[in-house]
Amino acid sequence: MKRPIIGLLSGLGAASIWGGMYVVSKVVLDVIPPFALLSLRLILGSVVLGGIVLSRRTPKLSAHQFRNSLLVGFVGYAISLGFQFVGTKLSTASNGALVTSATPAFVLLFAPYLLSEKSTPRRVIALIISSLGVLAVIDPRTANFTSSLFLGNLSLLAAAVTWALYSVLVRKISLSADLLTSTTVMLIAGMPTSVLFGFFEINSQGIGEITPGIVFGILFLGVISTALAMFLWNYAFAELPAAVASLTFFAQPVVGTLLGWYFLGEKITPLFVAGGILIGVGLIISSTD
Repeated sequence: MKRPIIGLLSGLGAASIWGGMYVVSKVVLDVIPPFALLSLRLILGSVVLGGIVLSRRTPKLSAHQFRNSLLVGFVGYAISLGFQFVGTKLSTASNGALVTSATPAFVLLFAPYLLSEKSTPRRVIALIISSLGVLAVIDPRTANFTSSLFLGNLSLLAAAVTWALYSVLVRKISLSADLLTSTTVMLIAGMPTSVLFGFFEINSQGIGEITPGIVFGILFLGVISTALAMFLWNYAFAELPAAVASLTFFAQPVVGTLLGWYFLGEKITPLFVAGGILIGVGLIISSTD
């Protein structure tokens, strides 16, 4: 199998995992404050990936690569995930899916300046078609943009912008550094800030009852949504042009809706089917550029 195809499947895999993350996050965040939960995610994720790095011979990072990985990790895992968790806590799942779906558009803006990747007409058309598909899948009419959710929605928008920046910078680092090692360093870079804020959160808010379901949710968020999905996402950006890899992000709302249909009995509408087809067409157009 050609590496670009594996990259495409990796991006779709990561986005699919994150498609089920909003529901899990919402449940766990009712018990554990946002930054405390983010700290647990990063610790679990770095332990899993770090164990793999130590168990195999991987190229060491140079001092320059190490510093860059720390900086990129801070943007992605301290800033962006922090905004995402706060936004999820203060807003709604529908708003989260809608606002963060703007991430590929921001990638298209950053890539020419940071990677010298041209925004070709084909990629712009693919983004427009896929974005229309996302709007059909999510249905903006379900979103809530009342003033009471302003801070939450603003946090979600900041998460989309910073995640796009992080993703583009990952591709830049992957051109010279070992991806698994640098991803581990990136996860570690997010810890100091999240642990600090998490400590204050627990002191001021405390934590709720830790049930087996909450433990399972924490493990899912740490091992699957962080260690596995973050590596798959980084691999997609290492193997594909940033504008192409970013479109796999649109699998997230599709999977989220399908999970709602399967577990919660929510209806699949013709609009959803049409949206899924448009997203697929956008991916095909972009990947054949």
